[in-house]
Formats: sequence, structure tokens, C-alpha cells
Amino acid sequence: MSKTNTMMPDDGNNNKRPTRLTTDKVRLSFANVWEPKAVNGGEPKYSVSVIVPKSDTKTIERINAAIKAAYEEGKFKLQGGAGKSVPSLEALKTPLRDGDIERPDDPAYADSYFFNASSSTAPGIVDIHCNRILDRSEVYSGVYARVAVNFYAFNSNGNKGVACGLNNIQKLDDPNGTPLGGKSRPEDDFNDDFNSDTDDFLS
Repeated sequence: MSKTNTMMPDDGNNNKRPTRLTTDKVRLSFANVWEPKAVNGGEPKYSVSVIVPKSDTKTIERINAAIKAAYEEGKFKLQGGAGKSVPSLEALKTPLRDGDIERPDDPAYADSYFFNASSSTAPGIVDIHCNRILDRSEVYSGVYARVAVNFYAFNSNGNKGVACGLNNIQKLDDPNGTPLGGKSRPEDDFNDDFNSDTDDFLS
């Protein structure tokens, strides 16, 4: 891959707050980034599962630091009222999970951590040159990308923890092989030379 400008589009505060970060190279799974989708009757949202290899210790450390910053920033919300204690970070739901433990039968998650990011607004999606991607077939489950996210504390209906918001996506390259989920791309299905020997092929 040639060296190019790989800066993410600026969302106004990207990486200026400790709860925000842009990953290094990750892989996208369950990429619902073009249309919002409701889960279990909830609010329709854009979402993606972000797979981070365990070898990328730099990104993992930054994610953990952003989660801790979101916890510190959201202590009042997590407290849930005056006089109540703030639960420890270890007792809360946090987004970073171990793929080897939680998805042992999925090879895409092997030797990796992952977290889910979502947003009620559409993420900005660009290529490696920061040109907007409009062709929906270009970004799908399995592509490699960089993802700009923000972490925040939540306290809703008795559920407390730290969640992850999806901001922007920068596609880096395509996977070698079939996209995650098993569905092939039309470019791969029809890349052979086809000639019909019959005149009434389309009749």
C-alpha cells in the first residue's frame, strides 16, 4: 500500500478530549453503517463491531484510557442521585471485550479484542485519501479500516456503564477472501470472461 494521507475527517473535537480516539488498523464486523437498524424494538441506530488484534497494544491501551476517562467524566451520572455511591469501573458494563472468550467459534475474533460502537446519526465514511465513499458496496463486514469513536458513561433503567459512540470510518483495504457473513461481492462473482454462444440468451 502506498504512503498516503491517512488523517480522519475532523469532527470538531476529534482526539482533543480523552474520551475520544481514532483507532489504528481494525476490522469491521456486523457493519450496519449505511442504514440505521433497530435492535429489540429500540431506537434505530448505525452500528459496527470493531475488531482489534491483541497485538495492537497501543490501541488497546488508548481504548482502556478512554473508557477510564469516560468513567471519571460521568461519575455524577453513574451515581444516580445525591448521597448514592459511585460504582467502581470494574463493576460496570464496559465496551471492550475478549473475542477469544466471547466469540470462540468465530475465527474473525480470534486473538482479538472487540467493541461495539453505535450512533443515531450516520457516520462519515471516507477512503484512504479522505474522499467521501458513496458506493455502499465499498464498506461492509470484513473490510479493514480506522474508526473514530467516543466513549461515554450511561445510566438508564437501572443499567449503568460505559458505551461507545460511532463518529467516522476510514476504509483502508479489502480482506483477502470472502467478506464476513459469507456473502460474496458481485465483483468477485462476475470477474470471469463470459460469452454467450446463443442468440436468444436474453429472450
